[in-house]
Amino acid sequence: MMFFKTSEELDSYYPVRAECAADVPKTRFKARVGKTLSPRRWNAAFTEDGHLDIAAVLRRIQRGGVHPTIKGVVWEFLLGCFDPNSTYDERNDIRRRRRGQYDALKAVCHNMVPTIGSGKFITTPIVTDDGHPVPDPQNSTYAISNSGQLDQREIQWMLSLPQIEVVLMLVFTHVWMSYGLIARLYSMRMKLIRQNFGMFLLSMLGWTKILGMNDICSPMVILIEHEADAFWCFERAMRRLRENFRCTTSAMGVQSQLGTLSQIIRAIDPKLHQHLEELDGGEYLFAIRMLMVLFRREFSFVDAMYLWEVMWAMEYNPNIFTFYEESMDLSSSNSQGDLKVNHKKMLKQYGKFERKNMQTGWTDQRGALAVFLVASVLEKKNKRLLREAQGMDDVVQILGEITGNLDAKKALKEALSIHKKYLSKSKKSS
Repeated sequence: MMFFKTSEELDSYYPVRAECAADVPKTRFKARVGKTLSPRRWNAAFTEDGHLDIAAVLRRIQRGGVHPTIKGVVWEFLLGCFDPNSTYDERNDIRRRRRGQYDALKAVCHNMVPTIGSGKFITTPIVTDDGHPVPDPQNSTYAISNSGQLDQREIQWMLSLPQIEVVLMLVFTHVWMSYGLIARLYSMRMKLIRQNFGMFLLSMLGWTKILGMNDICSPMVILIEHEADAFWCFERAMRRLRENFRCTTSAMGVQSQLGTLSQIIRAIDPKLHQHLEELDGGEYLFAIRMLMVLFRREFSFVDAMYLWEVMWAMEYNPNIFTFYEESMDLSSSNSQGDLKVNHKKMLKQYGKFERKNMQTGWTDQRGALAVFLVASVLEKKNKRLLREAQGMDDVVQILGEITGNLDAKKALKEALSIHKKYLSKSKKSS
């Protein structure tokens, strides 16, 4: 299997339309022999019946990411779609069952709105706020099959469809995705909202949330060929991030992580924290986008995928599959943080970041690796923020300049250093 020696060759694996080339950030990541998880290493990590040596896989990913030809199948394990201790036959059974569930969900959506799955987009409202069909001048292109009374969840789902499409077209047709991939992304997004509407209540169906979910979903659409498999990978990714996407009339879900970020900066860099507070930035709202979409906008597409897979490997908990299978309701109050650690398992089965938390007894699940990554960005811009920022507009401008210019590997290394420093200070103060 070919190994990419330069970032230019790696970029060619993800074709960019010519008219969009000037808008694509430079890729810094390079797949390296001996560090990056290669197809050969990946295949060698399985036993004859299919058990995966997850410890070896995690070590390799943490050193150099995943080769582009196997990213999709590796991500399915990192995100908890499959148990490393399962066999090939067991995973095939799970895959068949999930594809059946997806087909059933697809049928429900199609029966309600036949346009879904047809490759066409919905660009105008198809129902009124009280659920009555909107007459379509284009000969019922968006005809609604369900002639019965719609409940509030169904009405809000239908009202969200044009918003999803408009945002997709604004973001992706001007960047790099083909129209066929956009159609798949659109279809998957509508089905996730239909399946787990408890997660997407009225206050959540705003432009920011839709944009953020598209950023998370799009790599799965590209990397995983079968739409159903991509959907379940996306569903697992959203489970990890769901607290960030929860909103009420008084608070955003991501605020809990912003609060942890504030504590971290206060502990490791009190001077910077004080300066930000004086600028009325003590709530760290300027970091919302970085946390919501895991730096998808701050890195090139290739670098963002590398960043995600390394973060997922570092935060990996071998109980994640079991937890997700036992808690299929996305609207439940549980989170990945509720996973019970099985101390009989060797620590090497856990990712580096998760393992450090276990060893120190730190259980604050709001302190995900992404929070420390934001802290590393602030530390990188420490001098400029202290010297030049006279208001929040200056802070946003200074941080905005990192877009496309961050080195994912260096940022992760600094994040782990800050994590170690913060845990040490927290232990001393307790």
